Amino acid sequence: MSIDDVFSAPAPGQISELPADRLERAMVLRNGLVALCEGAKRIDDAVYRLLRRELMNDPDVAQLVPPFVRTAQDTGAMWAFLKDLAPQWEPRRRFVREQFAPLIERLERGVPLADSVISDTLTAFNAEAVTAAWNKALTRRESDPTGAITMARTLLETVCKHILEDEQGNASYAPNDDLPKLYRLVAKRLNLAPTQDTEEAVRRIFGSAISVVEGLATLRNRVSDAHAPNGRRPFKVAPRHAALAVNMAGTVALFLVETAQARSAAPSAS
Repeated sequence: MSIDDVFSAPAPGQISELPADRLERAMVLRNGLVALCEGAKRIDDAVYRLLRRELMNDPDVAQLVPPFVRTAQDTGAMWAFLKDLAPQWEPRRRFVREQFAPLIERLERGVPLADSVISDTLTAFNAEAVTAAWNKALTRRESDPTGAITMARTLLETVCKHILEDEQGNASYAPNDDLPKLYRLVAKRLNLAPTQDTEEAVRRIFGSAISVVEGLATLRNRVSDAHAPNGRRPFKVAPRHAALAVNMAGTVALFLVETAQARSAAPSAS
């Protein structure tokens, strides 16, 4: 049996046939939706609604349930969404697999605690673009390292922009501001710049955060430069490089979000 056969295998037709394991149940839902992408095979509506409800009510993985599953309450709504997503089967199937990847990874291998903490905080930040960038970065670490680094940079850019916008959407940054400039603006707004009175260890951490931001911007430009100067070949990204970039970006994003939330919660007089 090929991997494609596994992905496109139909879900059990009755609730009584469902496996007990959480991972297996999540895979039943994913595989059923992959099959539904072809139109002819349909996951049982009662099975779909049960598994969808279970995942959305599971505090360990609720934030990783794909948004399109959250909004489609039954298989009729799901088929309407998938049909409009793309005219061909394969783009639909690829979309479903990619969207389910963070959820399946969490259940299958156990996502590292750092990933879990960052995911929960970024989701609570209530910015869909931030959560989407983080989930894409996580998903692509192994399969698309270069894409993962792109999404790591996008994550930080999106977090910075969200912090620099008011409730009306007015932005205090220019459209062409790059990541280092955006970070400097956020650091100023959140009063992150260390002073002479700041503990030396804390000052080093702040300096490391700035280095991460500048390094991500430089690395993304380097890996995408097919015509590197001085005859240098473009840097070939390995999954370990992508994992490092994504994890560091997630850590800095977590710090910025938690600092912004702390500033919002603090009394205005402080």
